[in-house]
Amino acid sequence: MIDVVVVRLKATKGIYYVSPNMLDLVKGNLVVFETENGLQLGEVCKDVYKEKQENLDLPLSKVIRLASEDDFKNFVDNEKNTEKALKDARKLSKELDLDMNFVEAYYSLDKSQLVFSFLSENRVDFRELAKKLAQKYKTRIELRQIGVRDKSKKIGGLGPCGLFLCCNSFLTDFNSVSINMAKNQFLALNPSKINGVCGRLLCCLDYENDVYTELKKDLPKIGMVADTPMGMGKVVSVDVFKKTYSVDLKEKGIVEFSKDDLKNGSSK
Repeated sequence: MIDVVVVRLKATKGIYYVSPNMLDLVKGNLVVFETENGLQLGEVCKDVYKEKQENLDLPLSKVIRLASEDDFKNFVDNEKNTEKALKDARKLSKELDLDMNFVEAYYSLDKSQLVFSFLSENRVDFRELAKKLAQKYKTRIELRQIGVRDKSKKIGGLGPCGLFLCCNSFLTDFNSVSINMAKNQFLALNPSKINGVCGRLLCCLDYENDVYTELKKDLPKIGMVADTPMGMGKVVSVDVFKKTYSVDLKEKGIVEFSKDDLKNGSSK
């Protein structure tokens, strides 16, 4: 177990799990911490706690210091400057006839790096744009092409459950989700029900998938021919929580059985 503190990046609202670096940190503290894009200002959103190493992506970045007034002033100035940088990037990309829909821009705390995120359906050769932006802003420029899920993560919003989006609230990376997870949980394969605001499959399909898989172990699959105490019949439904299954029996109709009533089953 190692000490971890959860920090929310002030610039993009991204969540980071970092080392407190022996500092006595509590929820609400503003800190300067390491990221892949240099030092950034963040807010501690959970007190220091112990976490298993296998649950973390090691080595952890670390908190450098508690933020000073100058750090916060630099952050505010950077926020103002990035608004202009976004306008310039949009203007220059249009002049260069580049298909780029800019989502955000942010500086590292010391302005050593300026990062832009953009959406595009095609691969974009932005080398000339990066060159022009570097000449204008005299700093290292990074242009990142992101997907619609990344956009939702950055912008945020409300999910179909009525809560704030998981990706914008606590997820640090996107889950690997598939349509088979929806089938495994007996969900209607209706895009309006299983897709998030980004248009992709809901990240939360992964949350209970393993539980459903475990609960279904001793139950027959829908469509199988099952040998029951009342005869052979086709399984038409399964209730994983009651541990029961319903079978369509000839001349008897649909009858519900418990998992203990199952003698044997075979694929049709």
